[in-house]
Amino acid sequence: MSSRLRFLFSLAAAIAAASLLAAALRRRAPPSGLAARLVPAPMAAAAARNRSFVLWLHGLGDSGPANEPIRNFFSAPEFRLTKWAFPSAPNSPVSCNHGAVMPSWFDIHELPMSSGSPQDDSGVLKAVENVHAMIDKEVADGIPPENIFVCGFSQGGRTSALHCALTLASVLLYPKTLGGGAVFSGWLPFGSSVTERISPEARKAYPGLGHSISKEELYSLESWIKNHLKASQEKEN
Repeated sequence: MSSRLRFLFSLAAAIAAASLLAAALRRRAPPSGLAARLVPAPMAAAAARNRSFVLWLHGLGDSGPANEPIRNFFSAPEFRLTKWAFPSAPNSPVSCNHGAVMPSWFDIHELPMSSGSPQDDSGVLKAVENVHAMIDKEVADGIPPENIFVCGFSQGGRTSALHCALTLASVLLYPKTLGGGAVFSGWLPFGSSVTERISPEARKAYPGLGHSISKEELYSLESWIKNHLKASQEKEN
């Protein structure tokens, strides 16, 4: 065999060997960028358990984006993995405002409300279904139900003698136990005979507040959710 043929055979063998080695390395190597995304299983599980979700429901005529600055009051480390949502109610006629179309979770027939006021039960239940759909999405994404909180202001949290509207109804009617709900500038269908039974430790007054939200209220809410999340994390650990 001539020296030229021996050289060509050697070159072909070297190329074949290099191709086989490259193929083997490709089979063993992780996909591009995967190594940087890999997280040890215990750490990933702990991060998932520590995630939380706060859903904020605005009042009549308001919007979700207008309430987004509220999240700035929640700066504790426990909120590092918190996801926030500020949805906007659909535009619909509101009876108590002479049928004017505005952002409203459900219809309100009259203000002020009383135990005998007409109730938009179907509208409230439809709104609750929408809230539950938002919660279901976060649960499916791995957030524990006990780390989910629903908060509402005015119409978003208002309650009546016939049903608990939106915030309370969403929490009470959800099939799994949630972290809790917070109502701002709503009212409960209890007379003085019942409210007098509430212990002093369970009462918190905000003098001169009116129909609005104060910084003190938000700090109280932050403390309450933070303590709940800390207890949840300690239980899991």
